[in-house]
Amino acid sequence: MSLGCITPLASTVVGHKLQKPPLHKPVFHRKLLNREYLTIKLPARRRVPQIPINMALITTDEGVTRRIGNHHPNLWEDDFIQSLSKSYEAPSYGERAEKLIKDVKDMFNALPVQSSSADDLIQHLSMVDNVERLGIDRHFQNEIKTALDYVYRYWNDKGVGCGRKSHCADLNTTALGFRILRLHRYGVSSDILQQFIAKDEKLLHPNSQSNEEEIKSILNLFRASLIAFPQEKALDDAKSFSTTYLKQALQKINNSNLSREIQFNLEYGWHTNVPRLEARTYIDIYGEDNSWDSKSINNIFYSKILELAKLDFNMIQSLQQQELQILSRWWIGSGLDKLEFSRHRHVEYYFWAAAGCIEPKYSIFRIGFAKLAALVTYLDDIYDTYGTMDELKIFTNSIKRWDLQAIEGLPEFMKVAFKAFDEAVRDMAQEAKKTQGRDTLNYAHKAWEVFIDSYMREAEWLAMGYTPSLEEYLENGKVSAGSRVVTLHLILSLDVPLSDDVLKEINYPSRFDELLFLILRLRDDTRTFKAEADRGEEVSCITCYMKDHPESNEEDALKYLNSLIDERLKELNWEYLKLDNVPIVRKDNAYYLSKGLHLFYKERDGFTISNIETKNLIIKIIIEPTPM
Repeated sequence: MSLGCITPLASTVVGHKLQKPPLHKPVFHRKLLNREYLTIKLPARRRVPQIPINMALITTDEGVTRRIGNHHPNLWEDDFIQSLSKSYEAPSYGERAEKLIKDVKDMFNALPVQSSSADDLIQHLSMVDNVERLGIDRHFQNEIKTALDYVYRYWNDKGVGCGRKSHCADLNTTALGFRILRLHRYGVSSDILQQFIAKDEKLLHPNSQSNEEEIKSILNLFRASLIAFPQEKALDDAKSFSTTYLKQALQKINNSNLSREIQFNLEYGWHTNVPRLEARTYIDIYGEDNSWDSKSINNIFYSKILELAKLDFNMIQSLQQQELQILSRWWIGSGLDKLEFSRHRHVEYYFWAAAGCIEPKYSIFRIGFAKLAALVTYLDDIYDTYGTMDELKIFTNSIKRWDLQAIEGLPEFMKVAFKAFDEAVRDMAQEAKKTQGRDTLNYAHKAWEVFIDSYMREAEWLAMGYTPSLEEYLENGKVSAGSRVVTLHLILSLDVPLSDDVLKEINYPSRFDELLFLILRLRDDTRTFKAEADRGEEVSCITCYMKDHPESNEEDALKYLNSLIDERLKELNWEYLKLDNVPIVRKDNAYYLSKGLHLFYKERDGFTISNIETKNLIIKIIIEPTPM
């Protein structure tokens, strides 16, 4: 399955509560509602890409010839997972954290609001920015809203200065304010940044004497430019300018921590930067440099913020290790570990969910996501490689009937997969019933039946050597992406009761989900099409585009598709941040899971080849605590 395509969900971005919409209404540009600039309306999905080696053939004891992907084995033995110590579960850690949370709330409440303060606005923004970077913002939602309401009160079409009495706007405060306010769904226009984009060529060539404050201002301009909507030229210009500036500044500056911060932001940007990775990175950076925020935070409080961030990170990590142990026991008990032909990536899928969704109360979501995503991959490998066409036809009909007896004549690997799959779907429906107060199993069954049909169609294409048009490919891909079936149960298990009308808005075919499917499918294919072709799987967005445009080559296809991804990411930002009836917690989780997917595909297919970057990320975020 295109893991690139299981839909996303993750840690909550502090925003306005659903019951009390904000008094201010974001004044987003009307032109953004115009869909004429959309060239492809259907989302895509393809199978999870596989390692770049030729497909092997084996003959079983029953004399059946089967294809296998020669995937590397599971990296995380159950004995190792069960040995994780969960060191930060003791009540004393929770008590210390509560004391530190109170202290930081006092810091928020002590922020200056008197007219005599020359830097009250930057102090408010810096406090919000730092608790968000360090991954502890969920503890301060009310304080963050109060701080941002204060800043927004003085926001104007020229931006803001360091203080509310400032006579002119400055780049650092305005860029930081724009980014944070937009992410919290305040109505701010990107036009205010245009005035700060330097035309002086000297600024594009920073020298060894460059002011660090200036560099930090350009870094905030770069960060702001990534939260772009369609047709925002000011942000396109800001991104181009700031990227050039920062790359050149890296060659000159001596501050190693500032260099690390710049490198991190240039490398991971926004759409590949998951909350837990950002938190761990900034904990490390701030821990080595106690001047990180001397302007906005009294030094007496500095150590408390950093201590809370470290303690919170390790306490969440202990909870995640406990959940990972539950998941590993399920994996062994289900018998899925015996399916040697397939990818065993349940830990990688858990990491995907846990890297973004950190609220302790969402354990069901994290574990359920990992189970369903892993099962989709087992099904994907059965349909893509290991199963014969005759077996797949029976298997498909059995699933659509939800009848375990119907697969009695099929091979053992299909029985194991079907049983685990059926049980997981029923279990998640039971969890959803607790929240929703109604039985959603039939609704889920119908979604899975459509999904299985899309898998069968792709298996038939592969067997026939058929390359569909790009439109046909995407039409099927919007279902076979797996996003809907994996997250449907999870949406319903969150602590937000949903009416049928709202469920229709957050479930396929909402524009938000269409964009997720399309972007993830395209990113998957642009990273993996060569490896799949080496293996004999020719169908991808690239080959379909080239079929539609016979005069084109791979370079043309990649150029078009990468440009399409960039534009759709901007539209996704708009769909994510606009105010509508969709619960913010659902949007947050979906959006941050999409970021996790981009992280996995940053260098290669990080699911199929998980023994390089992905393994290191799991160790850094799930396995090893941050030093206190």
